[in-house]
Amino acid sequence: MRNKSDDRPDPLDFSEFGPEATWRRGLNDIAAALRFYTRLPLFGRRAENHGAPDFARMAWATPIAGAVVGVIGACIFAFCVWANLSPIVAAGVSLAAMIVTTGAFHEDGLADTADSLGAYTVQDRLEVMRDSRIGTFGACALILSLLLRAGLLASIFEAHGLLAACLVLIAAETTSRAGSLAMGYSLPPARSEGAAISAGKPTGDGFFHAALVAGLVTALCVATTIGFGTGLAAFAAVYLAAFLMVRFAARMYRGQTGDAAGATQQVATLAFLAAVAMLR
Repeated sequence: MRNKSDDRPDPLDFSEFGPEATWRRGLNDIAAALRFYTRLPLFGRRAENHGAPDFARMAWATPIAGAVVGVIGACIFAFCVWANLSPIVAAGVSLAAMIVTTGAFHEDGLADTADSLGAYTVQDRLEVMRDSRIGTFGACALILSLLLRAGLLASIFEAHGLLAACLVLIAAETTSRAGSLAMGYSLPPARSEGAAISAGKPTGDGFFHAALVAGLVTALCVATTIGFGTGLAAFAAVYLAAFLMVRFAARMYRGQTGDAAGATQQVATLAFLAAVAMLR
């Protein structure tokens, strides 16, 4: 007769801890990050097949999803330049491609966060962020963000050339997504329900490993093409922007929300590009 205790895993079975299991878990985390951060028709995108992402486990893969988005944007930018479009137009088309890839995921967070600035209480701000309609603050924030990102990318291209501009774009998308994890890592959820609760909180190890991946990508993409000092400054600018956004969310919402994390990614991207553009 089978004892119930036989259903428990054998503490001496290490089959789930071998190299094959480690690779399998890593690939599953990357697939989960791509499902969450992009609209690419890959990895079983149908939402009914997957629950909310577990950031306690997959946080380290967040910058990899950003790198994929950045590679798509860089390829479109390079093609537009090759097709003799002006740098600013090429940058605009590249941004459009990345927005389609992500479904304007982070841009939506920026718009909602900006709209909440018009409210006077924490509860009212959270209610404004729930509203899917875009107000004046949100529209202005989106327009300014897109203009600045396109202008900065075009400026980097004119100063450093096509290869450097493409690599900087990849690094910016990678590092900004790692930096946006600071919101979930540093603050409790502002609401008692919602995506911030179901997704879980990045662990310290996950946050550190995401930063490590972002740092390696920045070193490969920026330090080797423009300079170590520029790469270091851009990396630091992302985490300074993330720190300021965490302070902003703590004061305005008494916690973190998905929209605030999305806004953090957008601000961090601008900080990265601005640091590279200024340090010529």
